[in-house]
Amino acid sequence: MSDIPRSPTAGEVEEHMHSYFSFERLVLFAVLHVTLTLCCAALAFIGHVPIVALIFWLGGTLLLLAGFTLTGHWSQPE
Repeated sequence: MSDIPRSPTAGEVEEHMHSYFSFERLVLFAVLHVTLTLCCAALAFIGHVPIVALIFWLGGTLLLLAGFTLTGHWSQPE
């Protein structure tokens, strides 16, 4: 038996778009957090200021979490 292709319903398209944008935000957060971590590690080990790097890392992580949490509902398509 072969499957007959059908057009997706509006609900399926909306669910797909929601999951796509959620995944896109997750990947963006991961990339930004890895970049922040690497920059702070370089600041700590190469720049010899580990306390400042730790403060930047903690502050940056909290800002990333707050930013992605607070702006989550505004980035969804209409």
